[in-house]
Amino acid sequence: MALNRRKFLEKSAVTGAGVALASAVGAPAAQAAEAGKGREKRYSLTVMGTTDLHGHVFNWDYFKDAKYKDAAGNAQGLSRISTLVNQVRAEKGRCNTLLLDAGDTIQGTPLTYYYAKVDPITAKGGPVHPMAAAMNAIGYDAVALGNHEFNYGIETLRKFEEQCDFPLLGANALDAKTLKPAFPPYFIKKFPVKGAPPVRVAVLGLTNPGIAIWDKAYVQGRLTFPGLEEQAAKWVPKLRSMGADVVVVSAHSGSSGTSSYGDQLPYVENSAALVAQEVPGIDAILVGHAHVEIPELKVTNAKTGKTVVLSEPLAYAERLSLFDIELVLEKGRWSVESVSSKVLNSNAVADDPKITKLLKADHDVVVKYVNQVVGTATETLTTVEARYKDAPIIDLITKVQEDVVRAALASTEYASLPVIAQASPFSRTSEIPAGNVTIRDLSSLYVYDNTLVAKLLTSAQVRAYLEYSAEYFVRTAAGAAVDVEKLTNANNRPDYNYDYVSGLSYEIDIAQAAGSRIKNLTYNGAALDDAQKFVFAVNNYRANGGGAFPHVASATEVWSESTEIRTRIAEWVTSKGVLDPKDFASVDWRLTRDGAPVF
Repeated sequence: MALNRRKFLEKSAVTGAGVALASAVGAPAAQAAEAGKGREKRYSLTVMGTTDLHGHVFNWDYFKDAKYKDAAGNAQGLSRISTLVNQVRAEKGRCNTLLLDAGDTIQGTPLTYYYAKVDPITAKGGPVHPMAAAMNAIGYDAVALGNHEFNYGIETLRKFEEQCDFPLLGANALDAKTLKPAFPPYFIKKFPVKGAPPVRVAVLGLTNPGIAIWDKAYVQGRLTFPGLEEQAAKWVPKLRSMGADVVVVSAHSGSSGTSSYGDQLPYVENSAALVAQEVPGIDAILVGHAHVEIPELKVTNAKTGKTVVLSEPLAYAERLSLFDIELVLEKGRWSVESVSSKVLNSNAVADDPKITKLLKADHDVVVKYVNQVVGTATETLTTVEARYKDAPIIDLITKVQEDVVRAALASTEYASLPVIAQASPFSRTSEIPAGNVTIRDLSSLYVYDNTLVAKLLTSAQVRAYLEYSAEYFVRTAAGAAVDVEKLTNANNRPDYNYDYVSGLSYEIDIAQAAGSRIKNLTYNGAALDDAQKFVFAVNNYRANGGGAFPHVASATEVWSESTEIRTRIAEWVTSKGVLDPKDFASVDWRLTRDGAPVF
């Protein structure tokens, strides 16, 4: 079978229902406190959680070749989380704790890229993934699948799963043919209590429906991803009927109730709060995906009136969520009396030397790799102003994409069509310094592992695409003061969902209402005929509908490849030897107000 479910089926054999049962073997039995008038037996459980680790093992910025630091004083890395986890276990007793993660683990840093592509874990005799090694050493109990787990394909994900000592959970990651779970839906752990029945804790893992769009090339026809609410409603009652005293959901889905992909899917992207509101029987939800910090969010279930507690720790191992769950034994069954949550800051502790020793060699290999010199730059290029001015550093991306697509289509029926390209200002701090250019310089410019796709669009569709992109700017009247810090991200649109389009010339009139901002749109100095066709060089995230840009997802695809755009940029710079703006920079667009330039 294409989707190797061997590991899941082996775990399922004991119960026939897909549950991984674990007990605190070798740990001292928890003491049930007796208090109150009826000498009630009580039990305290602490659930710890991380999310969106994105390959951060150490407090290190591979793009700057230095320790990570930011204005808020945050620290990053699983080595810090390990120290926090050790402290909590020492305080609460390891036998009274559970450690979870809510996904996005194996993509996000040069470290994870290296062990997926340069020295891949899928190779015969290949290495153990650093994230598997670290999380095994720390002692994670279960991890929910994130959408970025699929970025390198199912083979890499399955190999990572094989290397983990804990299950990767995804109740709504289904085999497309059988509609049965392709990964374990849940995990159950029994906590022994002296003089009382054990406490059974069930963890339901849910992932993001957007995978069907964002990694369509890998999952289409193989996996399908129904909504979180639908699958939670199916599984939570089953977990309760199997004797679960506590149900915790680990959900790679934010709490806002919004979706970045518009109406392309009938499921909500950020639905954790909706799950809490709509599905009875859940006690706590570890939230992921949104990269925001939520120490505690209380949601009332609409059917039972009971409170469900949500918490989302900040990404990159900057925070650890703690759920303190108090139970009381009533009529021979444990029931949850209260749940509270908070977050711990990883900047308050030092690295765990055990993790440092375990992964230093892997880290050092990647540091050496990213510091390879691939060319020289004639001047410093930066993204500081790239979100509101046409910056040469972004033109580098579009130029590379244009060149790659032109070469790929040279002998096809599309060879005579003009090629245009999109790129986003992903980072506000990326810089390619004058002088030696390294892989890490180029990686900081293109931080995602996107690949290149060529789509066929008409001029009318390109105009609609540009109008949608221009919604990124806050409407600003002619003559009003311009504050660049308040000029962008209208309606909370992130920088990665604003696109340059190269090969054209156009103005964005920010004094106009959204939908009527693109002015003087030309190609080679001539106004566009709505029926004119272009080959659009676009990253796979956008090509599959990421950001809900119009037309592009449904447009005819004429070419695609699996090589990362970041790699193509490095190849282009290597072949040139010298990075000179005259070879790639062009002024394609500018901001105006009633025709007058803003800058």
